Amino acid sequence: MIIENTGLNGITSDLAYLDESAEKVGFVRWQWEYYRATYDFKIEDRENHNDYYLRISTRAIEGKLESPHAVLQIESVYIGRATFPHGLTYDLPVPQPVMNAANQRIQELKKLLAS
Repeated sequence: MIIENTGLNGITSDLAYLDESAEKVGFVRWQWEYYRATYDFKIEDRENHNDYYLRISTRAIEGKLESPHAVLQIESVYIGRATFPHGLTYDLPVPQPVMNAANQRIQELKKLLAS
């Protein structure tokens, strides 16, 4: 599920600062290649015993990700439930406590990137 109106879409940052800020909030730069990267934050739904991942998709607009000076732009923010054996599904409803946790992390990251 794409999360609309996060305020993150379109924000730019150099790779080093985005990595540092994302790590402070609990995100991990998980998948990456020369021009794209995703940052993931795991949210555990203890009530239903499901794991969700808040994922931020970015694209390099200057340089390549092998350089800490590359400039990335946030393209989209979405959330999905982990599926067995590995993968995410984006079509299932997300419980409100999970969405609340996701929105809190989004706002924390937005605040760091705006400063």
